[in-house]
Amino acid sequence: MSRSRSATFAAFLDQWAEIRADYDLVLQAAYERAEEVTRGKLLNRRGRRAGIDAYSLFLGPAVRAYAYASDELIEHWRTHPRITFEAFEQQALIERRWR
Repeated sequence: MSRSRSATFAAFLDQWAEIRADYDLVLQAAYERAEEVTRGKLLNRRGRRAGIDAYSLFLGPAVRAYAYASDELIEHWRTHPRITFEAFEQQALIERRWR
């Protein structure tokens, strides 16, 4: 027995996938901008020793990001704050509601 999705649920999934793809582009651009501004100094000594992937600092919890971020990256985030997917998603849904 196959179940088909409701049109509403299918539309929601399509919209969510589009928002997620947009977020991935924003995240990649934020990472590249930070890498350029900090001249590649994204991780502090502790982060380098732990083998942390610098890109992961843009994804995970803020506590973890700041624990492993270089001083240069933290300074960059003061003027270009990290954005979580949750915040991005909320803003995107608000904007789409008003189209």
